Amino acid sequence: MSAGWPTAKMGEIAPLVRRPVLPEADKLYREIGIRSFGKGVFHKTPTTGLEIGSKRVFAVEPGDLLFNIVFAWEGATAVATESERGMIGSHRFLTCVTDHRKADARFLNYWFTHTEGRERLLQASPGGAGRNRTLGVEKLAAIRVPLPSLDEQCHIVARIEKLAVKVDEVVALKSQTKLETEKLLASYEMAIWPEGMLRDAPPLHEVTAYLSRGRQSEQGESEHYLVKTQHVQMGRYIPTAIRLAEHIARKVQPDGILHQGDILIACSAAGCLGRVARYADVGKVGSTDTHVAIARANPDVIDPDYLYAYLRGAQGQYQLRSRERGDWQREKISFRLTELNLADLKNVPVPLLSKTEQRHIVKLLDNMYAKFADMVALQTETAVELDSMLPAILDKAFKGEL
Repeated sequence: MSAGWPTAKMGEIAPLVRRPVLPEADKLYREIGIRSFGKGVFHKTPTTGLEIGSKRVFAVEPGDLLFNIVFAWEGATAVATESERGMIGSHRFLTCVTDHRKADARFLNYWFTHTEGRERLLQASPGGAGRNRTLGVEKLAAIRVPLPSLDEQCHIVARIEKLAVKVDEVVALKSQTKLETEKLLASYEMAIWPEGMLRDAPPLHEVTAYLSRGRQSEQGESEHYLVKTQHVQMGRYIPTAIRLAEHIARKVQPDGILHQGDILIACSAAGCLGRVARYADVGKVGSTDTHVAIARANPDVIDPDYLYAYLRGAQGQYQLRSRERGDWQREKISFRLTELNLADLKNVPVPLLSKTEQRHIVKLLDNMYAKFADMVALQTETAVELDSMLPAILDKAFKGEL
């Protein structure tokens, strides 16, 4: 056990306390959720008692030590704060009340998110992987936890939180740097394609040899693959393993068969709309479903790389997203997803320059994107290092080295 400290059973120092709530039909309630790996509590969308129905729910109070019984084994634990006062949790959330004369709930929570604590929770959660594992109430009560003096617990918590604040500050600075870099890149792209260039610009359908959304989507077994919105990430195509049904695949028109380098445009679904990627799936026959459009550049009119650079750039993205039916800055329009229809897609203006100028712009942007990619890679490495810092801090804390 950590640092040779004395131990005690959870049931003796932080027993489970249930506070059943009988929802009233016309009253609003807010449920909690708990992120894994000690990432804390989040609040779900308010819901009415009528919507909760007969589901068993329980009140949460500040100071409760919380466990998500499905994912406790991967550190889905937290301490409720004043922000959670008046909220509820389903039967999947255990609320343990700590005896403040013996233990600090924050100390226990940090221990349970530490490697040793998670291992104890894993042992107390029989079953298979993922949702087949469930934390047993009696097994949780029987877990022996380290119990140094209350003063030492508070000292350890204070040290952990002081160091965690510094880590959070670095994370926030990193996020701000990424945001500023993205803004700088967007301003560079906007300078290449200012608003004035759009006045007499031809619409998208005049610079493409083929522009259409897919029509077939029934899945089955064939050698014809189907591209959906999840395969169109911003600037990156994710190879599909989804196949069309044989009889449906035969209905796809020749023009609708994807070519290497075709531009894919996500035309619906919140958070996806307007994303563009280049199709690259050698040796496969594929087409798109109705939520993804194919924009095949007419090389006699426009350089394909230039068209792609424009559509993925800040001006092209604005032109795509501002034409959708709904509000692309919201997650959902009532129960209808945002939508970019083909008629509006056809009218997206595309600034047309000489082929020499087009290729020059592509080269400039390729150099800029390469620098940006190097910066993102460095930030990713930094993020990995930052993610490892808190576990390292916890490890020192429960070895008595803080």
